[in-house]
Amino acid sequence: MAAVVELITYPVKGCAGTSVDSTHLTPAGLAHDRSFMVVSVDGVYRTQRRDPRLALVRPTVSVDGSRLTLAAAEPEGGQGVLHLAVTTSAPRRDVDLFGATYQGIDQGDDAAAWLTDFLGTPSRLVRVPPEHDRKTDGLTPGTSGYADSSAVHLLSRVSLAHLHTRMAERGAPPLAMDRFRPNIVIDSHPEGAHGEQGQDWAAEPHAEDRIRRATIGAAELGYTKLAVRCAVTLVDQEAGARGGPEPLRTLAGYRRFSAGGVVFGAKFAVVRPGKLSVGDEVAVDEWGDAVT
Repeated sequence: MAAVVELITYPVKGCAGTSVDSTHLTPAGLAHDRSFMVVSVDGVYRTQRRDPRLALVRPTVSVDGSRLTLAAAEPEGGQGVLHLAVTTSAPRRDVDLFGATYQGIDQGDDAAAWLTDFLGTPSRLVRVPPEHDRKTDGLTPGTSGYADSSAVHLLSRVSLAHLHTRMAERGAPPLAMDRFRPNIVIDSHPEGAHGEQGQDWAAEPHAEDRIRRATIGAAELGYTKLAVRCAVTLVDQEAGARGGPEPLRTLAGYRRFSAGGVVFGAKFAVVRPGKLSVGDEVAVDEWGDAVT
């Protein structure tokens, strides 16, 4: 069978992720995932595409979501840790995410000053309002916080291993999984993942592309779309700086999407919320054809 080997939530969009052993999968994704977003003073979203130093911001959020901590990890040191009491009652403001307008709750001047100092550009921190009702597109309808699109990004270790094989043929070294910022990482269980036609599907690169419905722990996921990769994959997550042309150069050679761009991993909507844990079996309830 296939199993979950890592769960990662990203409390602040564009910042470092936090690995957890178990969490609750909400309708909008893993608990607290992309609940916060760094924006310009005009409310326009910031991501690693233009601000790669966001990767060096290590946010942690309390289980109940009432406390947020921002810490900086840098080779040369960094700045102090900021502890915030999260507010959900402050006035709402318009924020821009890929040209669409949503609402955000500003988290105050201390957070703004900390981020402005660290990123070197005027910034504010906003939180998704409790009444946030964003609809996401794709094959299965869903919702999400400030994620690029769908609530959950799933990727298998065998897909990454296959990419590494392709990169090695070009003389390129392997890359860490965090370049792709997945929420759920799966791998083949030692007992096997025999399903469709008796094959060990979890040992097949990009099998996640064909999953249409899956049960993991107490939750159920529905496929929305393939994950089209962008310049964020070029950012070294430990250095907070853009590296070379990989992995996009290699992916362009074998993972071009007919609708444009290169794809790696799959995105899902939450059909049924529930608890997720590392070690949970990934039971595929429905398969589809790979989208090309």
